[in-house]
Amino acid sequence: MQTTSSRRAAVLGKPIAHSLSPVIHRAGFEAAGLTGWTYDAIECAESELPALVAGLGPEWAGLSVTMPLKEAALKLATSATPVAIAAGVANTLIRHADGGWHADNTDIPGMVRVLREAGVGASTGRHAAKEAPPRFTVLGGGGTARAALAAASELGAEVVIVVARRPEAIAELEPVAGALGLKLEGAAWSDAPAAFDADAVISTVPKGAADHLADLVTWRSGTVLFDAIYDPWPTPLAASASAAQVAVVSGLDLLLAQALSQFEQFTGVAEAPEEAMRAALDEAARTRTP
Repeated sequence: MQTTSSRRAAVLGKPIAHSLSPVIHRAGFEAAGLTGWTYDAIECAESELPALVAGLGPEWAGLSVTMPLKEAALKLATSATPVAIAAGVANTLIRHADGGWHADNTDIPGMVRVLREAGVGASTGRHAAKEAPPRFTVLGGGGTARAALAAASELGAEVVIVVARRPEAIAELEPVAGALGLKLEGAAWSDAPAAFDADAVISTVPKGAADHLADLVTWRSGTVLFDAIYDPWPTPLAASASAAQVAVVSGLDLLLAQALSQFEQFTGVAEAPEEAMRAALDEAARTRTP
């Protein structure tokens, strides 16, 4: 497929200079022959999002949305996927022909994919199984934690332990868990090490917040750690897991997985050129300046 039509897409967030999304999508455009397409990074605070989106012209096909804009993006959309509505956050906005915006959350299927590839819920699912449901622990209470709850539900979990630094963050996730059919069990941040006895531990906290846990956790054989951070990498927590021969999934793995669906929705290409997009991401991550 080739086109010379001028179309635009971008990733929005604050801060945004570190984002590798432009690398992934531009590589996809090139591999798919979409010569008229561009993809930029635009710094945008939450208060600035409505005006920015309202001012975009018809050449705009879609937007990738990162923190702190995921809740605001869902609110300004004129339609949304059920999974984005259930999670209460969106990371993708697709331009309607009538000028409105459709919200999706590709973090969720992306997270399901990378966790399943690591062995979590590989033969299960909410409706399959006589096997025991997988046990999940989520560190953090923000937008990525909401996606993690949705991914846990898709992978067959029935109960998820959420460990957060603020009790209010756990309370804010209760309706999300309820909408997903999950039972949420909250735990204090000081009790985090005890919550690592799980099939999957998903860390969604900011850089540095979980570093101290690397020296406190006793890793269980068969656990999978997904750490949403990708810079710097490995995190102390990821290094600790690897040393214990625990499978580790990185934020880079999710960044690629969620971008594939975004690319397809932005462009209409049936299958994103994953190999080219992965190669570009790996090279950028390898050569980036700390």
